[in-house]
Amino acid sequence: MDQHINVHGEMLEICSLEPLTGFYRDGYSNTGPEDTGSHTVCTVVTAEFLDHQQQVGNDLSTPMPQYGFPGLVPGDRWAVCASRWLQSYAAGVRAPVVLRATHIAALDTVPREALLECGADAPDDPSSLLA
Repeated sequence: MDQHINVHGEMLEICSLEPLTGFYRDGYSNTGPEDTGSHTVCTVVTAEFLDHQQQVGNDLSTPMPQYGFPGLVPGDRWAVCASRWLQSYAAGVRAPVVLRATHIAALDTVPREALLECGADAPDDPSSLLA
């Protein structure tokens, strides 16, 4: 498994250091054999996504300090399980994805088109955003 490659085939970028995310709590959406949930999709969580995940039994809002989990609020970036992200996507809840920080292994579960549809990366040259 390529440990530091994103869905574009480039070097994986940091998903979040605050809160500190990743299965390995290293800020990345890296995965390995012990990551049975495939925490590979770097998502910008929305209130709708958090609500939907709670409805399907995945509470991402309640802090669990014993696991180093601060609880998420809308706007946080978090490396979520690919299957959980896809579950929300299939239900019409399209949480933004930071493609440069999403591990290539996410493609084992999530169709590339779904990730691209929800891509939220800023361009390399942010001046292109100015009108």
